[in-house]
Amino acid sequence: MKRSHSQQPLSSVRARWRRDTVELSAVFAAVAVADLVANIVVHGHDGPVLLLASALALGATAVWHSWWTHRHTHAPPGTITSTSSRSAAAAATADHAETITAPTAATPPEEVALWRIRVTVADSPGSLASLCRALADIPVNIVSMQAHPLAEETVDEFVVRASPLLAPQELSRTLVAAGGSEVWVERADAHDLVDIPTRVLTMATRTAHDAAELPLALRQLFGRCRIRSLPGEQLDEDELDGAVMRLRDPAGGVVELTRLQPPFTPTEFARARALVELDAQLGPRVPEDRATLRVSGERAPHAMGEIAVRRAEPGDRAAATAMHDRCSARTLRQRYHGPVGDVDRYLAHLLDPRHGQTLAVESEDGAIVALAHLLWDDDAAEIAVLVEDAWQRHGIGGALVQRLTELARTAGVDTVYAVTTAANSGMIATLRRLEVPLDYQVEDGTLVVTAHLSATPALAAR
Repeated sequence: MKRSHSQQPLSSVRARWRRDTVELSAVFAAVAVADLVANIVVHGHDGPVLLLASALALGATAVWHSWWTHRHTHAPPGTITSTSSRSAAAAATADHAETITAPTAATPPEEVALWRIRVTVADSPGSLASLCRALADIPVNIVSMQAHPLAEETVDEFVVRASPLLAPQELSRTLVAAGGSEVWVERADAHDLVDIPTRVLTMATRTAHDAAELPLALRQLFGRCRIRSLPGEQLDEDELDGAVMRLRDPAGGVVELTRLQPPFTPTEFARARALVELDAQLGPRVPEDRATLRVSGERAPHAMGEIAVRRAEPGDRAAATAMHDRCSARTLRQRYHGPVGDVDRYLAHLLDPRHGQTLAVESEDGAIVALAHLLWDDDAAEIAVLVEDAWQRHGIGGALVQRLTELARTAGVDTVYAVTTAANSGMIATLRRLEVPLDYQVEDGTLVVTAHLSATPALAAR
């Protein structure tokens, strides 16, 4: 049976009575002491002295309490309270702050290191909070974060802003101590600061405009990975096997992506399939980009000073085959490094926009007189130029190589190379005019010249 609020226990009534009695006694005692002090001060001979002494005592007590409060902080149990221990902790904190400081958005770029981190954690409440707390204690600033769910685990990906003095090994040890595993750390750049939805939409827009952008979009989406086109293979269904992703190519065959570290996740697999399906829905497409090229020399064919340069497409195969028929055996040998048996088979691959970008030079009558190819090859790109004999030595090859390097830089490719014969002095001279560092490799009469575009501020400014 419930007790009503009006009914109170007997023990509670007795406790209240005792408390009231004590409070009343204290009031009577205080009144008696106040009356005694008043009589002494008013009627006694030492009243003013007693008041002055009381004031000095109260002032001294206040000063002592202030000193004691500053010297002994009110720390919770278990924290450092002794003077020597606190001094040692303060010195350690000062040394740590001097070497590692958490950068902010206002920190100059030269004082910031960007890192891209992937770590696998258990799919349980609090696992992400433990990682974030551990990163904050180093300290680093988390710029962006995304999760890749797995069956029983989650791959968390971070882009963090840290001090340049912070070693990647320290990041790995911190995340492992916080419960992470399979930690992968690499340097990031400003492009990684763009959030994933914005980046994917930008790549989809570029792919929709130009079919040649699909391999670049996949590479920019997944970082360093190897992308191969396998035209002769067939695939019933897209496959994901850790480090290897195989997708059905809309043009026929298979697109194979390989990345050993970190392995692909199901989330990345879904993104890649979406880009490839978009490419399949849009079909073959080449943007209409037409420009003019000035021909140098007084002996230019047909006395022309300017000719047209545009993007080539698969429909140009017949005109390109006719140009090959007009080229001498020496010109074809320098371009293809040996005898050319089936030109049509070469052109089917070279004119496919999914393998790269091809420029075609047209004469006044619409005939193709030169072809220039920029073919994607992992993180680099191969450049190749073929100019019909009658149009050689008029600056066409050099102008095309310049345009190919500009296309490579626009696509984010910093390394291009040309494979030719050691006797092809024209290509060697053209590459030297780029004014970039070149590497030469000769093997069995074949010369590979590699140009490092990112190492020249002058070319970047142009």
